[in-house]
Amino acid sequence: MVDPKKILIVDDEELVHDLIRLYLEKEGYSVEEAWDGIEALAKTRAISPDLIILDIMLPKMDGWAVCREIRKTMITPIIMLTAKGEEFDRVLGLELGADDYVCKPFSPIELLARIKAVLRRSALTSSSDSKILSYPGMILDYNSHRVEVDSREVALAPKEFDLLWFLASNPGRLYSREQLLKNVWDYEYLGDPRTVDTHVKRLREKLESAGKKRYIRTVWGLGYKFEVAE
Repeated sequence: MVDPKKILIVDDEELVHDLIRLYLEKEGYSVEEAWDGIEALAKTRAISPDLIILDIMLPKMDGWAVCREIRKTMITPIIMLTAKGEEFDRVLGLELGADDYVCKPFSPIELLARIKAVLRRSALTSSSDSKILSYPGMILDYNSHRVEVDSREVALAPKEFDLLWFLASNPGRLYSREQLLKNVWDYEYLGDPRTVDTHVKRLREKLESAGKKRYIRTVWGLGYKFEVAE
């Protein structure tokens, strides 16, 4: 019998814990809980959850700081909860390495769909055979999530790497934002297309600051594609 996926809920509101736990346990997930940032880090290190639902506004240490600390040593999928729904909160969370975000108040059904999508992507990554892509000035190693541009390692958040790998695996092919949401984030209708734009912007900045070539081309009004250009 396969052990159930272990999900850590980090929030300081009891009602939020109760609501999320109810839906997760109905789906067969194992639920762990933390109520502040310090406890979240301790629980993460102790139990190695399969996914973390992380609120931004936490006592002792906020969700941004928790996400930053986790990303120093672990690639555990993280879905961030934000009460504000402001673009700044979403962008900062994604830059720090969060895999997705959900705005409060949220639909438990939508959150569950996001959780399943992120876990599917994580399972595909962990079960993949060794793969390496090589282009002029760039090397991508799928298993180690390592990217080198002009022999310099470029630090990417997990979802930034997933986006780059998908585009680089299909060079020259144009993808709309909706297609990228489906293939990289693994959901169709629940995603915000601006999530794609944010990731592309950050990814492009990191790649171009490390080398002399450009790798992601914007086709205005249509989407993005991978191509190597000076």
